Amino acid sequence: MIPRTLFDADLDGFRDSVRKFLEQEASPHHEQWEKDGQVSRELWQKAGELGFLCPTMPEEYGGVGADFRYSAVVMEEISRAGLSGIGWTLHSDIVAPYILNYGSEELKKHYLPKMASGEIITAIAMSEPGAGSDLQGVKTTALKDGDHYILNGSKTFITNGQMADLVIVVAKTDPKEGAKGISLLLVETKWEGFEKGQNLNKVGMKAQDTSELFFQDVKVPVTHLLGSMEGQGFFQLMQELPAERLQIGLTAVAAAEAAWQWTLDYVKERKAFGKPVIKFQNTRFKMAEMKAEITAARVFTDRCLELHLDKKLDIPTAAMLKQYTTDLQCRVMDECVQLHGGYGYMWEYPIARAWADSRVQRIYGGTNEIMKEIVARAF
Repeated sequence: MIPRTLFDADLDGFRDSVRKFLEQEASPHHEQWEKDGQVSRELWQKAGELGFLCPTMPEEYGGVGADFRYSAVVMEEISRAGLSGIGWTLHSDIVAPYILNYGSEELKKHYLPKMASGEIITAIAMSEPGAGSDLQGVKTTALKDGDHYILNGSKTFITNGQMADLVIVVAKTDPKEGAKGISLLLVETKWEGFEKGQNLNKVGMKAQDTSELFFQDVKVPVTHLLGSMEGQGFFQLMQELPAERLQIGLTAVAAAEAAWQWTLDYVKERKAFGKPVIKFQNTRFKMAEMKAEITAARVFTDRCLELHLDKKLDIPTAAMLKQYTTDLQCRVMDECVQLHGGYGYMWEYPIARAWADSRVQRIYGGTNEIMKEIVARAF
């Protein structure tokens, strides 16, 4: 085994705390949350009390000022446990950094402490019915009218969409422009004209609320623009997307490691033709192949984590990581289902749910086809 050198005793202790919390507070309820289509707000509030939300936020904004390794621990443990309904990562490590990096002091002091405590839940609304990975093609508009923007349009596939109290909305403040016309607005879901559509019925990640959002003449104060001026949205998105793709990579590898271990335990116990399935050469070879690939992905991911900590993770490298690790995750899940046989297709087995959950990883955060294009452009 190749040891992970990024994590010290303090982080190991933090990991144990997160793992125990999830075992006690989340795992016993996840099946019910899958039926409900969302997790409980109480889970968010309990996590906030223990410092599991927004750990990297400075203390003055309600966080503990930890480095990104602490966030990595939280997302890995959620993924390893197969708790795909928990949307903390998007809240803590995607939405919060946008507000911290581009929001006014007033916005930061008002919203970040409430995010860290779990008092409010957040989302980011990028994708539209006609614009997924093509962010320049968004049709949602936010036209200035005095001290407000008038927001109109719709979004879809929005994680935390049903539970969200606050949403970063990607909109065109200048519809005549492409990338230069995009801005990011901070919008409260209680404002008049903001409507939540249905909780989407997905193939996997059934406990995660994923929603359609609609905006009809929503009045957004000009003070809720992220950035010093209009038209900075696309640049802001490009700056933050490498971190998002690192997060996807971290969860992909953690999920693959968990699936491999579940499968090893299963093939040692399951018998076929009078002997454990692990005794068949094909099984041993498949397990060995997956182990090698997962180990390589772990080393690559940890190196990207190091680069991110040093603020050196660039866009093409993050794209390579996202594409490679999620492709691997899907291959591993498929092989593990096969090694479970018919039981691998039963929803009661963790591997079945993990297989269904994994497929979207190659789509969100920018499709893997777009990741390849980003890498190719850097040649």
